[in-house]
Amino acid sequence: MLELIHIDNPVLLSALKAALAEAEIPVVEFDGPIADMYGALFPRRLMVRGEDIAAARMIVHGLCPEC
Repeated sequence: MLELIHIDNPVLLSALKAALAEAEIPVVEFDGPIADMYGALFPRRLMVRGEDIAAARMIVHGLCPEC
């Protein structure tokens, strides 16, 4: 698994997860419980398989060009 993005914006996180699911790219969210406790100090990480990283990065760039 490779890190796609680390993010503390719950709205953008939800949109990214939905877009990746629509593209049939499996995603695993890391650090959710600790992010719930400490907020922006520990952003959540989205992880994808190595073979999906290029397509996933294109989706991230489409939704959030500044990310």
